[in-house]
Amino acid sequence: MKKAFITGITGQDGSYLAEFLLAKGYEVHGLIRRSSTFSTSRIDHIYIDPHEPGARLFLHYGDLSDSSQLTNLIYSVRPDEIYHLGAQSHVRVSFDTAEYTGDIVALGATRILEAVRQSGIQAKVYQASSSEMFGAAPPPQSEQTPFQPRSPYAVAKVYAFWMAKNYREAYSLFVSNGILFNHESPRRGATFVTRKITRAIARILAGKEKYVYLGNLEAKRDWGYAPEYVRAMWLMLQQEQPGDFVIGTGETHSVREFVAAAFAYAGLDWEDHVRIDPRYFRPLEVELLVADASKARQELGWEAKVTFNDLVKIMMDADMEALGLQTPGEGKKILSRHGIDTLDRALIEPATDRDDP
Repeated sequence: MKKAFITGITGQDGSYLAEFLLAKGYEVHGLIRRSSTFSTSRIDHIYIDPHEPGARLFLHYGDLSDSSQLTNLIYSVRPDEIYHLGAQSHVRVSFDTAEYTGDIVALGATRILEAVRQSGIQAKVYQASSSEMFGAAPPPQSEQTPFQPRSPYAVAKVYAFWMAKNYREAYSLFVSNGILFNHESPRRGATFVTRKITRAIARILAGKEKYVYLGNLEAKRDWGYAPEYVRAMWLMLQQEQPGDFVIGTGETHSVREFVAAAFAYAGLDWEDHVRIDPRYFRPLEVELLVADASKARQELGWEAKVTFNDLVKIMMDADMEALGLQTPGEGKKILSRHGIDTLDRALIEPATDRDDP
């Protein structure tokens, strides 16, 4: 049985990756921060008390700011694969918390790499890089595109990217950088623009809100479906040699297009409900990101199947269903067509009481 260790397991990507690896027969270990309230709602539906026979998901307290604890934990678990997804990942917030973002995103990755080196284990490491690193670079962006970061988050991710390459070359560690473009789902955090939009529309339909407040509607992104992207992470660590891979759909759409498509799906006129708030504009904007994922297609055999319009419908169905609203049902049909579970239980089921890990 292979053993995987995931930082950021309670996040969107971490929860989907944990599901994916458990389905592959892995034993999965996840790093979580201690909190007075549960923050594990995205993985509660797959959690089994570790005292139960057959339990294969284990959670460990820790923090990316604590290097000695990370080293001890990785040495103790001795995973075959490490997926480093944990981060302060909100780009706009990174301008307000630049020092903290650098500590957790840049130095957090360094601590993981150094923990692997010092522990002496032969683990393959996935480093979660970001399309935000490209910043102002002209599209389409590929593995050869020079980075031009435009936020503290992006700068920290560039640091982590190059540190991963440095450890790969200096110490012969198997470390692959996955440069993932925007990937969304019903489990996306409620403050990220796509989920903010779909969640607000559901609440408007339910009579709980009237408006949604947004920033720059003209920013263009390459948006894909998160469960497909975690498969790409896994594929990178199944290769004989490590490498760096851009992952995206190859299409770009503006925030305005996402807004229009989501409101139209719900039968609403977006101009009646969208308001612009300057607080949500970034000090430096990234105007256009679109992936050239040809290397991933050729070497990993990976390509996105869920389209932009499909993604909007999937997210809208989930947020409407979470409030008990009747949905058009197109999102469920799309998921069924791709052989994906049509009910995202991590979104609609409340967190359950359970013992600490």
